[in-house]
Amino acid sequence: MLIAAPTRCPFCAGTTHVERMRCGSCDSAFEGKFAPSWMQQLSAEQLAFAQVFLSQRGKIKDVEQALGLSYPTVVARLDALVAALGEAPAAPAPVAPPTERRTVLDALAAGDINVDEAARRLRRG
Repeated sequence: MLIAAPTRCPFCAGTTHVERMRCGSCDSAFEGKFAPSWMQQLSAEQLAFAQVFLSQRGKIKDVEQALGLSYPTVVARLDALVAALGEAPAAPAPVAPPTERRTVLDALAAGDINVDEAARRLRRG
């Protein structure tokens, strides 16, 4: 029976690496310092989240429903997953300050601007 190689040392929590590999067919063995794959670098929770995220084809609303989580929680877990892979999460788009948002929404409600213009103003902050 094969088991997954631990990626963290059970004594100090340091990163582990595989040094010996053996072929299941011919029983040949080779040694070296092998790096874990990106999937092996994830915690069990992160891997489970990644499986759900991929099975839902990256649709956050579907991930929310599958896991019974809120949108902010799903986004936070996705950001943590991205960070675990060594990538910086994308910076959120700038949002207009509350007073400016109110002004834009009031102008939209009054019919002074259209939806596209309101969206443009809200995005630029």
